[in-house]
Amino acid sequence: MSPAESSDLPVLPVLTPDVLVVGGGPAGLSAAAALAPRVPGRVLVLEREPEAGGMPRHSDHTGYGLRDLRRLLTGPAYARRLTAAARTAGADVRTRTTVTDWAEAPADGGGREIPYALHATGPDGRFRIEPRAIVLATGARERPRAARLVAGDRPAGVHTTGELQRAVHLHHRPVGGRAVVVGAEPVSWSAALTLRRAGCRVALMVSRHARTEAPAALAVGATALLGTPVAHRARVVRVIGRRRVEAVEIEHLDTGARRTVPCDTVVFTGDWIPDHELARAAGIELDPGTLGPLVDTALRTSRPGIFAAGNLLHPADTADVAALDGRHVADRVAARLADPRPAEPAGGARLIAAPPFRWVAPGLLRPGDPAPPRGRLLLWSDEFRTAARLVVRHDGRIVAEHRLPRAVRPGRVLSVPWSVVPQSAIRTADPARGPVTIGLG
Repeated sequence: MSPAESSDLPVLPVLTPDVLVVGGGPAGLSAAAALAPRVPGRVLVLEREPEAGGMPRHSDHTGYGLRDLRRLLTGPAYARRLTAAARTAGADVRTRTTVTDWAEAPADGGGREIPYALHATGPDGRFRIEPRAIVLATGARERPRAARLVAGDRPAGVHTTGELQRAVHLHHRPVGGRAVVVGAEPVSWSAALTLRRAGCRVALMVSRHARTEAPAALAVGATALLGTPVAHRARVVRVIGRRRVEAVEIEHLDTGARRTVPCDTVVFTGDWIPDHELARAAGIELDPGTLGPLVDTALRTSRPGIFAAGNLLHPADTADVAALDGRHVADRVAARLADPRPAEPAGGARLIAAPPFRWVAPGLLRPGDPAPPRGRLLLWSDEFRTAARLVVRHDGRIVAEHRLPRAVRPGRVLSVPWSVVPQSAIRTADPARGPVTIGLG
């Protein structure tokens, strides 16, 4: 029993929703909107930010909603639409509220199956939640400068994309006059557009790769619009400046040559990591590639009754892909709640990414399970490959090959049809026969 539940302290208020959704971004809101009309009890969404909507809230440019809403919206408009849809469907969306820890589940759920309990803190104080099912949709974040081990002092003017966009679009703060952007993937160009809107010129983008990670059309269009040069095969090794950034030191990865680029702002983009702290605290098995929860194609985690969706599982894909994850997981959660004695899945085998892929999601195959969200597997590559051929191996032999229609690029998720994994491999998926691996030929 936790200290807050001891007899010496006031008893915490208890909420008993059918479903608790942790995270009010596109995945969580879409799951709540789909679930609220389908379950007899309440669907509760907890979001730690002042408003729901996730990262699109402060990404004030177009490009959102094409896959899930069939229209193009700006990030804030997309966030508002998803939030309104969840509330209109009947979900209870609470902001400025954070799940702080897991609690001891009740011995008697009053006739309800209550496998877990959690504590949360919001504007009205601390409370306890006893849900029948949980959807983790806590998303992903960019690694900050400290996690990238970039040397130098700690001056003002160093941001991630998310921090930059919050400063510019939500708080309307100035960010400087001359910037260096670390990365050249799609989110890096989003950062460059935000800097332009704030009146800050991008002096240079720095990429570890020999080519720009973003799709060619985006990179060419953005370069023409912004006039931004890209330093390829390079990395930032030091931030110079005490009170404010004065310059960065850049190293060429092939020659070791170094140079100094004057600037007053540095934006570290990409290099995503899932917000998996709550999953880890629950003892949920993590995928060593994504570092998010290991899930099957129904988006079940290793703990019965706990599901996961969105960029917590595949850091980081687009917002509309995360939203469609939410719709997908809603079907599986509703089916579990409708079954008075839900059977836990058994068997299955790991689906593992082989180099140059870093990860594949979902990462667990079980016979009889549904196709993954959108009928797609998601992979992340650490290398460029053109005219690539996808190869699936199982039990020591090649079981399928698939010619990819476009180049494989770092910095963006590669989506491939679920059908690349043959049904025969899924039917015979068994840990005793080893994993199914997916790589390039």
